[in-house]
This record gives sequence, C-alpha cells and structure tokens, in this order.
Amino acid sequence: MRVFKTRAEATDACRAGKVMIGAHEAKPGRDVRIGETIEAKVGLTLRTLKVRGLPRSRVGAKLLPEFMEDLTPPAEYERAKQASLEHMLARERGRPTKKDRRDMSRLFGFE
Repeated sequence: MRVFKTRAEATDACRAGKVMIGAHEAKPGRDVRIGETIEAKVGLTLRTLKVRGLPRSRVGAKLLPEFMEDLTPPAEYERAKQASLEHMLARERGRPTKKDRRDMSRLFGFE
C-alpha cells in the first residue's frame, strides 16, 4: 500500500530480505493480517507500519490512514533527508554545471 512504487520493487525487496513482518522475513506472496507490524527498508529509511485494515481493492492516498498506521520515528525521515542533502552537495571536483547551480539555488532559496 504505497510503501514501494511498484509491485516489482516490493517483490525484489522481499527477496532481498528488506521486508520483515514481525520478526520474520516476508515472502513476496505472503498475505498480511490486521494488527501485524511491517518493517520495510525503503532506500535509506527503515519504515515501520502497522496494518489496521485490509482494503477490498486499490484505494486512494487519502484513504490510506484507515488501513495502515505509520510508526516510523521522525528521526528516520530526518536522517534520510540529511543523506539526500549530502548527496546533492557532494559532487565531483571542478566547476559546477548549470544543473548543479540551479539545484544549489533551489536548495538555498536564491530563486
């Protein structure tokens, strides 16, 4: 439910051992039950989610809080934000490209 962008990414993450349900590694075809806690490593963030309900079909983003609760600590999101910021600032030596200058202007609010 919108933890991964595609089903293929979710399947790959399960096979790589990046998704845990309870204390066990999740398999791609495993059904989840109400009340279970899911930990998924998405990029640099370890997201923790609790299943509150199971939708009958696909649901919109506004309805997600009815079906899952995000228990991820704010420090995880802050750490991921910091890492992406460092990645943006880290670049090879030399003169910045036009894209680099635009990104830095956007980052520091010089637009």
